[in-house]
Amino acid sequence: MKTAREIVPSDVIPAGALPPLRWSDLPPPLPMWQMIGPSVILAGLALGSGEYVLWPFITFKSQFVFFWACLIAVITQYFLNLEIMRWTLATGETTLIGFQRVSRHFAPIFLALNIIPWMLPAWAQGCSQVLGWLILGPTMDATGAIIAGPYDNVISIITLLMCGVILTAGPIIYETVERVQLILVALILIIVVALAVWLAALRPDAIVTQWTAVFTLGYPQMLPKFDEALTPMALLGALAFAGAGGTMNLAQANYIKDKGYGMGVHIGRLTNPFTGNEEAISETGFHFPHTPENMSRWQRWWRAACWEHFVSFLLTCIVCLSLLTLISYIVFYDPAGKLQVDPRPYKEGLGFVWAEASRLAELIGPGAKIAFLAMGVAILFTTEFGVLDACSRISTDLVKIAWLRDNLKWSEGRLYFWFLWGEIFLAIGILLLEYAKIKVEPLVKIQLTAALNGVVMFLYAMLLFYMNRQRLPHDIRIPLWRLAILGWTILFFGFFSCWAAYDVALKFAARF
Repeated sequence: MKTAREIVPSDVIPAGALPPLRWSDLPPPLPMWQMIGPSVILAGLALGSGEYVLWPFITFKSQFVFFWACLIAVITQYFLNLEIMRWTLATGETTLIGFQRVSRHFAPIFLALNIIPWMLPAWAQGCSQVLGWLILGPTMDATGAIIAGPYDNVISIITLLMCGVILTAGPIIYETVERVQLILVALILIIVVALAVWLAALRPDAIVTQWTAVFTLGYPQMLPKFDEALTPMALLGALAFAGAGGTMNLAQANYIKDKGYGMGVHIGRLTNPFTGNEEAISETGFHFPHTPENMSRWQRWWRAACWEHFVSFLLTCIVCLSLLTLISYIVFYDPAGKLQVDPRPYKEGLGFVWAEASRLAELIGPGAKIAFLAMGVAILFTTEFGVLDACSRISTDLVKIAWLRDNLKWSEGRLYFWFLWGEIFLAIGILLLEYAKIKVEPLVKIQLTAALNGVVMFLYAMLLFYMNRQRLPHDIRIPLWRLAILGWTILFFGFFSCWAAYDVALKFAARF
């Protein structure tokens, strides 16, 4: 009988650049209802980027021409996320720790890839702008175009500080995040379903148009017409953010570990160093002997994780993407496909969201306008809140394992606290720079962040391809059919990453 004092030989799971794993039995699977939570958090991260902003914007610009790619992207992310979970279910370690077993050089690379794309306070500004519209109405320039309001950055700073206070108020950080996201995601789903059903009853032709475009791949156009606001970089970002996007997908491993999935139950949870008792956290993971009982438990854990992620993440994302783009189409286009609003005041930034709200007031009533804007505040806040938490978790993981593994003073909870508030004050600093007339529209920030994270997904999909096939035991490694899907993920995001980079390079060269 193997004990936790015995190490896992490298011919079972190679130790690589970190200390070897230890043996421990796989715990029995949790009941399905107790597993709900991690994928809802990830869905909450997805709602404020692709669902509410980028894909409705693409619909506003080009109807349903590219919606087929949206559904392919979110289904692709479902399978990608399952491969992110595989390593954690099998070892209790997050996927990023698994990457460091392959090479310690991945720690600084992923630390940079985690901080740089997310340091722009795009969702804080988006949330504040929509909240400002809800309370005060929009601010317009002399041409009638909607611009940032005078108090938007002040509200952004308040929401950032609010997120920090909430995240550092509870003893177990995961439990705080789960409670907040479950409430907000439930509220969002109720509002979006109610608005979409009401509008679809008025315009059933829009549903036919939407799904005809899906099944024909947008034929004959297939790709939207590009302009200064809708570029290949924007498409890459929208595809990345059809789900959570970028390093946020990697945070799924942290969430299932803290929830106690699989071998994660042996690791310990991230706790607040000031309001909770720190749990004993093992810096490196465990693996189970491949006995008949453990293998039976593995199969049940894997099936349960797949179903939980299918219901909580994939279905939530598909429903919200379909309904929010349907709302966008109905309010902007008539049955003949003619645009019903003057696009000029909404050619930049999030102005098209105000146009949606105004048209909802015309079609349903003023209550629909208020509900839509309130939903937007909730959606963008869930993403702002989730990004701060997930980004801090990932940075904590990387720094603790790579550089501070034997340092008892710098616990995971303490590192999380400093990364969280460091991100918040960095974002506030960027917002204060805007008072010096260094301004970038929230939509542009969201598109840029999304595009960078599309490139990140291309990179770690390749690492997962290698790690889950070559460094796990034969009977739990990724099967060939899932390996083919992961290969497709690499090609999918690789193609759009290269196309976006080529387009940016051409535009840059044209200036000289």
